[in-house]
Amino acid sequence: MELELKTSNEIIETSKKYNLHSWSNQGAINPKVMAKADGIYFWDGDGKRYYDMSSQLVNLNIGYNNKKVIKAIQNQAEKLAFASPAYAIDVRSQLAKMVVELAPDNMGKVFFTLGGADANENAIKIAKMITGRHKIFSRYRSYHGATYGAANLTGEPRRYACEPGIPGFVKFFDPYTYRAPFEFHSEEEGTQYYLSQLREQIIYEGRDSVAAIFLETITGSNGIIIPPKGYLQGVRDICDEFGILMVCDEVMTGWGRTGEWFGVNNYNVKPDIITFAKGVTCGYAPIGGVLVSKEIGAFFDNNFLSCGLTYSAHPIGCAAGIATIEVYKEEGLLEKTKESGILLGQLLEDIKEKHPCVGDVRYIGLFGGIELVKDKATKEPIVEYGKDPEKVMKTILGMLIEKGFSTYTHENVIIVAPPLIITDEELKEAMTIMDEVLVEVDKMI
Repeated sequence: MELELKTSNEIIETSKKYNLHSWSNQGAINPKVMAKADGIYFWDGDGKRYYDMSSQLVNLNIGYNNKKVIKAIQNQAEKLAFASPAYAIDVRSQLAKMVVELAPDNMGKVFFTLGGADANENAIKIAKMITGRHKIFSRYRSYHGATYGAANLTGEPRRYACEPGIPGFVKFFDPYTYRAPFEFHSEEEGTQYYLSQLREQIIYEGRDSVAAIFLETITGSNGIIIPPKGYLQGVRDICDEFGILMVCDEVMTGWGRTGEWFGVNNYNVKPDIITFAKGVTCGYAPIGGVLVSKEIGAFFDNNFLSCGLTYSAHPIGCAAGIATIEVYKEEGLLEKTKESGILLGQLLEDIKEKHPCVGDVRYIGLFGGIELVKDKATKEPIVEYGKDPEKVMKTILGMLIEKGFSTYTHENVIIVAPPLIITDEELKEAMTIMDEVLVEVDKMI
């Protein structure tokens, strides 16, 4: 394959002319060229190196240029590049077995998709088929994808383009204790408050009409909101009380990000359905999936599963998934993430203590967020929710990128989620850059 575009300028100008870029005003963007990558780093078209401190979109857990996964993709492409989902093939069967065996022990089968959004789309359908009900609960501070059904699950502003939404989608509030309307004396008190609100809302909506409660096990891009003690078990209990399915979106939190195969393992909770994507192949090839309980799997033995995708369980994605899971195991990445997470937590707490602009830091494993405020005492966010007309967060992000720290921001939160292979030295070096930038942000507030 011979590419005609040689220079960075040619690549940028051609991209701006022919590509539609996500979530942006097309006339205002100037995309950076990504020329090569290795480990936790990538280089732009001018040869500048960046720490990838968000693992791209919180998916590149094993880092760039992993030779084992690349070889698995090459071998599968030569052997069998595609087979209709109707066929049983070796990599398709083996990946399904591996995924189920690593999931909570109540899980029984998996329906493969291409990514997280279509995994959530199909989970919605499965929940409705199982329960015969039509209402779906999800949280305001959530992102479950941008296709039409997934966008109706999503609670944050990226859902607005799909409104008026599909009837039956109901939103409730996250257990965002940092921004609760009043101070709680304990995590348990916060849990009790938010669960009582949720339970009452379900009753008011019609307890027999709710098919499922969808929630990111740990809220991701919308603030790395860690559930308070007992919250997830409380949601499980509410679901059991009213015959509602509990669906945990593990697209970000699955596959080692929190130091466990799935985020729910941190809380000893067993959902009815788990959706996943991202870290199962770390972006080397697209694949996602819907894990269902043994009970749900058995339901479809005698009931029609009305789900299907041309590229469901694509052979190349399955091969990449098998190799990626082997990398997690061979390199001990879950154990390493727990250890690195302790260091990240210390570094984030130091930053919180030092900088007036940092209102809160939240973290688990290598999944962290820094919440910026104008005033620590009042907790006034550095930008109003859903509004940033002066491009304050874009300016801060630009300062980080200029110093070689690549990540993304959402509302008033900076995401810190490096590849799980990052060393302690690399983590300290990168967070030194963060510290330097926050010194400048302190002057802005």
